[in-house]
Order: sequence, then structure tokens, then C-alpha cells
Amino acid sequence: MKTDTIIRNEGMEILAKYLGMVEAERFVMLIQREPFDYTKWQKNLFENMTIEEISKNATEYRKNNK
Repeated sequence: MKTDTIIRNEGMEILAKYLGMVEAERFVMLIQREPFDYTKWQKNLFENMTIEEISKNATEYRKNNK
């Protein structure tokens, strides 16, 4: 299992890679500023998708982002 520090560092690296450092910092500030329930958000994230659609999207994403 990864430590909290490793998860935090990897998360910031990913955010910075895809958003840029300034937008990544803004994202973190938005999350800290607003009440955010990750579990509720995640539950609704894929509610209108089938398992097959989620799997297909994940496979395509991985293929395009190696």
C-alpha cells in the first residue's frame, strides 16, 4: 500500500501533467474550499454507463495515453 505522501505526490504530478501547474493548484484550492464527498461523486460518475462502456472507454484511454 502506498503512503499518503506518495499518493499526494503522484496525484500532483498527474494534475500538473494534464492541467499545468497553475490549473492543478487551482483545482486543489477548489477541492479544499468546497465540501466534497468523493464517494458520492464517484458513485454518480458512471451511473448512466454500462460496465462494457466503462471498460471500452478505459481500454481506449489506456491505448491512447501510453
